Amino acid sequence: MKKRVFYTEVSYVLGLIIMAFAAAFTEKANFGMSMVVAPAYILHLKVSQVLPWFSFGVAEYAFQGLLVIATVLVMRRFKLSYLFSFVTAVLYGTLLDLAMSLISGLSAEHFAMRVMWYLLGTVCCSFAVSLFFHTYISPEAYELIVKELAGKYSFNINHVKTAYDCFSVVLGIILSFSFFGFGVFEGVKLGTVICAFINGFLIGRFSKLLEHFFEFKNRFDLERFFM
Repeated sequence: MKKRVFYTEVSYVLGLIIMAFAAAFTEKANFGMSMVVAPAYILHLKVSQVLPWFSFGVAEYAFQGLLVIATVLVMRRFKLSYLFSFVTAVLYGTLLDLAMSLISGLSAEHFAMRVMWYLLGTVCCSFAVSLFFHTYISPEAYELIVKELAGKYSFNINHVKTAYDCFSVVLGIILSFSFFGFGVFEGVKLGTVICAFINGFLIGRFSKLLEHFFEFKNRFDLERFFM
């Protein structure tokens, strides 16, 4: 079967848009955010009580800025791609606030509707990450640190992703207890735990599916700027 060309730049744009709506649908479900965004969401819940303008999207690129700094410290080097990763985070945060505004009128009163939003958000999140793994443009800091660690130590990228997801769950629980009291789970619930264990698997399946049907190529000669 002849594979169709899928441009990596398109993969980047689609990944951003789908990821933004994935987070918005997950927030609508209220079963707990996906593990990677849970810490930022909890920061949003706490800080927005004092600073109303500190939206979910703003919290995202503020937290990812810290992750970029952590990546520099862990890798013991700075690359221009790390800076572009923060730009991606700002774009994503802006799209996230827009997505939440667009779906704000959707119903989430019934349990079945909440389950549907959760499943949609979880699947979209995994698919978006698989798209990010097929582009040279700097991904969000969540994917950046996974790609950098996997590359430096020759680890399986899906295994590193699963490990990072589990770490995010623990961090989210710590932040929730610290901000809202011991035993209070804000942003980290059963849905978060489920997502942590299946997200890496889903990303791997989506990646294989994409690679089965498409050949990823660059449309523009810009890859050197993101090295």
